[in-house]
Amino acid sequence: MVRHATKADFTKEVVEACTLAVDEACTNIIKHAYGGEAGHTVRITITVDPARFTVQIFDDGIPFDARTYTAPQVRLYTKQRRSGGLGVHIIRCLMDQVEYRTDNGKNEICLVKFRA
Repeated sequence: MVRHATKADFTKEVVEACTLAVDEACTNIIKHAYGGEAGHTVRITITVDPARFTVQIFDDGIPFDARTYTAPQVRLYTKQRRSGGLGVHIIRCLMDQVEYRTDNGKNEICLVKFRA
């Protein structure tokens, strides 16, 4: 992923942001969609075109329903020293576009960073 983002001429900071977003998305899949169970697959495709850098992450676990998601109150999390629960928020803050899809038991999270 880093190699592709670097070839897309992103700054070091943007490459690190994309890397963190993909890491958070994969962690959420492993933890929530697969319940931490071994033996499952996560497939990642990366597309770079003149306008955008796109990472698509596929799984066949329990789907995430983005319609029921409410953004956390980050200050409250910090004050309470809570751990976890910020992954989706972090992903949305770091990427320009985030979409979740489910079709025939297959889930996809599509992360986009615009190049222009």
